[in-house]
Amino acid sequence: MRFIVLTALALMSQMASAKTVQVKYQGPVSLDAFTCTDVHGDSNVNRICYDQKERYMVIKLDRTYYHYCEIDASTVAKLQSASSKNKFFQTNIRGNGNDGPFDCRTHLVPFKYRN
Repeated sequence: MRFIVLTALALMSQMASAKTVQVKYQGPVSLDAFTCTDVHGDSNVNRICYDQKERYMVIKLDRTYYHYCEIDASTVAKLQSASSKNKFFQTNIRGNGNDGPFDCRTHLVPFKYRN
């Protein structure tokens, strides 16, 4: 009986962890379809969430979530495995100012995430 109760609590905990975050320049985004990885020990990258089907990434830098569009799974995998996620992010994803290769101002936000 105790096992059943603990299993039910674990499942409820997983369901409760599905949440919506405020993404800068976008507004609320549900993380239900994302695979998220918490990052520890990096200078300012705290969480990486990726929806592979939609090629859409949400990343938490310090306390703020940002989004990147039309980003391929290979780039996200390289970010996740980089020894310095911040350096990889700054060099390969963010780019210089507003001209990053995955900037949602120049690449389409997936339809299901448009506000």
